[in-house]
Amino acid sequence: MTTLGSRITYGFVGVIAIALAGCNGYVKKADFDTAVSELRANDQKQQQQIDALAQEMHQKFADYDTKITALQGRISVDNIAHFDTNQSTLRDEDKQRLDEFAKVMRDHHAQALVTAEGFADPSGSPAYNQKLALKRANAVRDYLVQAGMSADQVRAVAYGSVKNRQVVKGAKGEQGQPNRRVSIVTDFAGNS
Repeated sequence: MTTLGSRITYGFVGVIAIALAGCNGYVKKADFDTAVSELRANDQKQQQQIDALAQEMHQKFADYDTKITALQGRISVDNIAHFDTNQSTLRDEDKQRLDEFAKVMRDHHAQALVTAEGFADPSGSPAYNQKLALKRANAVRDYLVQAGMSADQVRAVAYGSVKNRQVVKGAKGEQGQPNRRVSIVTDFAGNS
């Protein structure tokens, strides 16, 4: 037979047990601070890799009229390939740039993830321009893979002739060549 005091004690112990069980989901401040420090260090390391890749690309493409933009966590290489009107065939002078790019990526950034972004000038319909831009992006992706980059690390996307991505707004024909291009974005530099 239990007394009132022992029932209160059992009740109190039960409440404490429930309260402690609810605390299991909390993270200790020291563990949290350690995790945040590790994430910051990893972020800093990746940014250093991106910066090193940007510097290397600047050196390799100094002879070309190529614009390289370092974005947060990414690198964009503009003017990597240009195309004639209604064409998706790579030009010889662009192949040389792509060879240089593939060599740098193969030799120093084999785990990198890059995207070939295809564009068109506004001379065709939006649907036609989208398809043509994708053919251009695929041509660059395929060439980079042929040049030794892994197919898993090169993607292709198309932006067609969207106005906010045109180099020369509304330009077609000879003046629109800057719009008929593929740019390469390095989304992740990988481990050096």
